[in-house]
Formats: sequence, structure tokens, C-alpha cells
Amino acid sequence: MIKNAEFITSVVGGDNLPNDNLPHILLLGRSNVGKSSLINALTNRKNLARVSATPGKTITLNLFLLDKSLYLVDAPGYGYARRSKTQTATFLKMITSFIEKNHNLKQIFLLIDFKVGPTLDDLEIYRNLLPLDIPLVIVATKYDKIPTTRRQKQRKVIESLYTQGQKIYYTSSEDKINIDHLSLEIENIYFKEGTQNENE
Repeated sequence: MIKNAEFITSVVGGDNLPNDNLPHILLLGRSNVGKSSLINALTNRKNLARVSATPGKTITLNLFLLDKSLYLVDAPGYGYARRSKTQTATFLKMITSFIEKNHNLKQIFLLIDFKVGPTLDDLEIYRNLLPLDIPLVIVATKYDKIPTTRRQKQRKVIESLYTQGQKIYYTSSEDKINIDHLSLEIENIYFKEGTQNENE
């Protein structure tokens, strides 16, 4: 499990990133999908990432340092109706810049709402990310919001919308469902990058 976590800085796009060469994981998802709650659950901190009552409030890329070894990067939410087309275009440009300029980006977590299922925005972002040479993981949040008897059916619906073999974690920040498995996914990047550095 992640033992230490701290907010480091906010950036816009791929500029002014830390120059320590630590690996980065980018968190993407619709506004109100539960990114802040997931960060708090992963780090076992109640208020590390503030949970906004107003979806779409985050307008920067927020960097959290985990165990002095890796940055978790919380991106602005997409697909919020009250955002203007200009704002949406600006956010997409910022995320694109971050991906293109950040040579330390090792993985992308794309969050979807388990109860709602992937939206058109979610699937469009997914298709745009697939060609990138960056491992992509789907994280379905709010797993607890559907009764146990209906979860398997919903899982099949979700899995049918992604490419075969796509890695998907079904999580609940409230009930801590599969949070430990997602933490292990992050820790594996620590280990992988540390081993590579030792061999260089």
C-alpha cells in the first residue's frame, strides 16, 4: 500500500514539470467520476485531493508525489455540460501537451462510472489514447452503487465496449473495493522503473 503522499504542484500542459525523472501516471475521467475520491482512497488520506461539490472545477493538472517515487497526475474532468466549447478545447489541448511533452509518463488510468457505463466522451477519449505507446488501464469507479446481483451483467456490458484483453479494475472508493489491487498496479511501476534505473 502507498505509505506517503503529498501534493506537489499544479501545472498547465507539459510545461514546468518536475525534472527529477520520476515516473508519472495520468488520471483522466469525466467530471464527477470520482477522481479525487479515488486519489484519497489510494493514499488513505481524507483530504489530499479535494472532492468538489461542483463538477468540472479543476482546471489544472495536479501532481501528487507517492512514496517519493512516482507522480499521480489528476487531470481536469471532461464532458461537463456547463463548460463552454472554448474551455473544453483548452483542457484537451492541455492534456495533449502533457502527454506529448512528458517523457516520464508511464501509464494512463482512464476512469469511468460503473453505474453509468462508458459515455460517448469516455469511448472517444479511449479511442484517441489507444494509438499511444503508453499502457492504458480502465478504472470503473462507484462499483458499490449497483446491487451485487446486477454487477456481473454490467461488467459484461462494459467489457464489450473495449478492445479484447483491456485491463479493467472495478473499484469503490467508499467501500475500498479493489483499491489494494490498484495500489499494487502503481507499486509495480515503482519496481519496474527502479529496476530499469539500476540496470542502466
